[in-house]
Formats: sequence, C-alpha cells, structure tokens
Amino acid sequence: MKVGTDGVLIGAWATINESLRILDVGTGTGLIACMLAQRSDAIIDAIEIDPDAAIQAKENVKESPWADRIRVICTSFQAYCKNPLSRYDLIICNPPFFINSLKAKTQSRRIARHNHQLEMKELLSGAQSLLNPHGHLCIIFPADKESYLITISKEFNLFPGKILRIRPVPGKVFKRVLMDFSFANQPISETEMTIETGSRHQYSQEYLDLTRDYYLHN
Repeated sequence: MKVGTDGVLIGAWATINESLRILDVGTGTGLIACMLAQRSDAIIDAIEIDPDAAIQAKENVKESPWADRIRVICTSFQAYCKNPLSRYDLIICNPPFFINSLKAKTQSRRIARHNHQLEMKELLSGAQSLLNPHGHLCIIFPADKESYLITISKEFNLFPGKILRIRPVPGKVFKRVLMDFSFANQPISETEMTIETGSRHQYSQEYLDLTRDYYLHN
C-alpha cells in the first residue's frame, strides 16, 4: 500500500472541529489516521479489512507519536457497524473507486481499489448509524461521480456542506472531489484546487498551504 495524494488530501482537508472520536474506514497504511491524530486530540479507531494492510498500519501507528490514541482493527466496515466501539464525531473514508473497471492483479489491491467489498450505500448507511447528531462524514471520490454521491446520500439524511474539487494541473478536468456530509441540510461551500502548476512535482501554493504540515519539502 503506497502513500497516495488522495489520502494526503482528505487527511489534511477533513473537518476536525472539536472531534473527540474519529473512525477511519479502510485505513490502509494508517496514513489518514496518523494525520488526524496529528491534527487533533481525538481517539481514533482505524478499521481495515485486509490482514496484511492492517499489520502494516499497526506497525506504522506503533512507530508514530500517537500510538496511544489510534487503535487499528482488522475487520470489515459491515461487521464493525454491527458491534461498534463508539459513536463518532467524524467518519473519514478514502473508498474503493473503480466501480466497473478492470480488476487489480492482487487480492490486496482488489480490496483497496474496487467497491465489491464496500458499496457506497453501505458506507452511507453505516455512517448514518454511527455518527453523532452533529458529526461529519468526509469522503474523497472521483469527480465524475459527484452527482451520484449527492443523490444517494440524501437517502440516508446526509447532505454535503463543503465540497472541494481537485484538478491535477491547470486546464485539465476535475479528477477528484472531496465532500463533507452531515445531517444539516445547509448551503454548500464549494471551492476548487489545482495540485501542480504544470511541471511535474511543481506544486501550487494552495496545495502546499493545505499539506505543509505533512510534507518535508514544504
């Protein structure tokens, strides 16, 4: 499991507020859980269905300064929802993207990249049951699926309050959308960001400002 830009984006952007309990769904390497621990004083439960990834996440958390506040649990989100350890102020997820694409070669990559293990409606239904009344659900998703996600979220009384659309370089279409859902149906704050200025690894100032606490080159 590599550290990807998507995970860094959602970890840096997610609404923390005064969150005391956070759930990271599909933690992978534990990247997002560690980022949120760095940003808050919250207790974080990080669940991961793939055993090898869960072992890696536990090792990374153990070596981090926040090991006493992050608990890695090897289970599926569906199973966890049946016996949760808490209700949460923030649920965050970098979910499987490739809904109808060719399958990845290895089992671990298939789990990480495809939604056959966790459907979006299952994620939204679980979030509805696990969130505190004023809690937030933060997701990063392909930009072309934005309308789909907004439509199905309403079935679970979840509404977007904040949206950030991401394009890789100037002039390109948006590739990712970061969305913050809550139970409050309110006006949406919509912004956009370009990651690179046009040259490889030449990052925009707005991207550097968002992620500077996590990259050494910032």
